[in-house]
Amino acid sequence: MTDTQPHPFRIDVPEAALDDLRARLAAARLPDQLPGTGWTYGVPLERLTELAEYWRTGYDWRRHERELNRFDQFTTTIDGQRVHFFHVRSPEPGALPLLLTHGWPASGAEFAELIGPLTDPRAHGGDPADAFHVVVPSIPGYGFSGPTTETGWDVTRIARAWAELMRRLGYHRYGAHGGDWGARISPELARLDGEHVMGLHLNAFVAFPDNDIDGLTEHERQVADGLSNWDGERTGYAQIQATRPQTLAYGLVDSPTGLLAWDTEWFDAYGDDVGGISADRILTMVTITWLTGTAGSSARLYREGAANWAPDKPFCPVPTGIAVFPGDATIRRFAEREHRVVHFTEFDRGGHFAALQVPDLLTGDLRAFFRGLR
Repeated sequence: MTDTQPHPFRIDVPEAALDDLRARLAAARLPDQLPGTGWTYGVPLERLTELAEYWRTGYDWRRHERELNRFDQFTTTIDGQRVHFFHVRSPEPGALPLLLTHGWPASGAEFAELIGPLTDPRAHGGDPADAFHVVVPSIPGYGFSGPTTETGWDVTRIARAWAELMRRLGYHRYGAHGGDWGARISPELARLDGEHVMGLHLNAFVAFPDNDIDGLTEHERQVADGLSNWDGERTGYAQIQATRPQTLAYGLVDSPTGLLAWDTEWFDAYGDDVGGISADRILTMVTITWLTGTAGSSARLYREGAANWAPDKPFCPVPTGIAVFPGDATIRRFAEREHRVVHFTEFDRGGHFAALQVPDLLTGDLRAFFRGLR
């Protein structure tokens, strides 16, 4: 019989694993780079070398491990899959349960800087009436949820797992937020469990344009053009992960330098464009993926979940708030084809990884949206 009870979990990486990581970084064989190409061919050699050397000699995993272990963590088995999650209850009576879902190439640790302000706003200069009980699972196949062990872990199956997780925790009325893959999983959760999901909040939500562009503002036309340019210039990673994730996995799971380059293409290139992510934040995400050996299994979501990117979703009646950061391909008109948008905020700083880049802005928007639904 499957054990469905949550079990306490603590991150405790063996020192030998860290020694092995440093030895592999020291022995890395790096490619050349054509002069004057900058980011146009991918992650520049100078940037990758700088990050890899800091990872080997300066980055302190133990400090970040301790910071993550400040939060209560658990594992449980859902639908045959191990699921790791942070579960931090607020000291405030009447706090609203809130489920946060990350994207690729991250894990639940992406939201570490939001947990304190969301659960204990009184201690962070906020209104205690805005408090949340926070649940942050790692997507199956990502981080401490470990590799998936069978096919079929698509967006719908993950959403069902999240509904079951919240049921097990005793939360019968809760909010959901997500960015990147979380912005596909959380809406599916709202569709499947609309009886219990009372509000949906998203960032990095791709609202696919249609052919009807009459009436778009100049800014909205620029957003639509940006999505088209992104599709032609930066979707190579997604095409590979959606078609040949196993072939890719051999290099990513064996080489920390290769993994760093693959993930930095996303973290750092987008950060450079729209608001930087610190080296420590990047390396914490990459280190978790390296130590758990989940680069291949996390990439598989692009194959498993490919169907969810179709632009013809059933309408979701759950009240929805959308935070739009620089670089996001979100136009309200197109988002309203799928969602009952009641809150739409556009920011002039931050970017795709708002939880890592501008946790203060994302926290504030979550508070503002859910304030009207409590």
